[in-house]
Amino acid sequence: MALYPYTLQPVPLDLSEAEFQQAQYELFSQSSQSFGLASIKMKEWIIMAIVVVLAIAGLVFVTGYSTIIFWVMLVAVVIYVLIRTLGFKWYVKKEFEKQVAEQEMPEEMRNIKLGVQKHGLIMAMPAPDMGMQPKASRGMQMRTGSVQQAVIPWTAVKSWEETDDFIFMLFEMKGQQGSQIIPKRLQEQKFPIDSVRKHLEEVVPIRGLRPETLASK
Repeated sequence: MALYPYTLQPVPLDLSEAEFQQAQYELFSQSSQSFGLASIKMKEWIIMAIVVVLAIAGLVFVTGYSTIIFWVMLVAVVIYVLIRTLGFKWYVKKEFEKQVAEQEMPEEMRNIKLGVQKHGLIMAMPAPDMGMQPKASRGMQMRTGSVQQAVIPWTAVKSWEETDDFIFMLFEMKGQQGSQIIPKRLQEQKFPIDSVRKHLEEVVPIRGLRPETLASK
């Protein structure tokens, strides 16, 4: 746990391209757990149960070549369960890997610093040379100077998720939608991860990234 519940000054994020991809893989791995048997709906279980009962009854009371249809019914149920779980998980993973390979980490994330205060998450970054705000900061109130600062109020957070090594946030303020990755390794620099989690749980008690909570542009 950090020495103070809040930061005295923003801490460098120092997020690399490799760590950016690692964060996405961890988020996918955690969400892919829902592709197991628990993801099958009750209606599907009922239909499969009826098919299995009919197939077993057919094997018990019917003899000869007619039993083939009942074996086919049992095999079909097994194949459906495998496709619905392992097959779907494999497909989603392949699509995810394709998207990650095509996606690059936003340039501004290399220089950003993060701080934690009672009223929100502090984002600090070097002021742009040409007087234009980086995309990540447009729509926010920035303090000008050699360093720009923006505050994301905790109440602006719409959803969040946590893995072993990262905390993810989706937020919206003044018509701007954004996301933020917070590596837990920052705790070694006295970044109060526990305070971040505490405030996130206060505004969004149920974890899970839900993009649909963001208003459409």
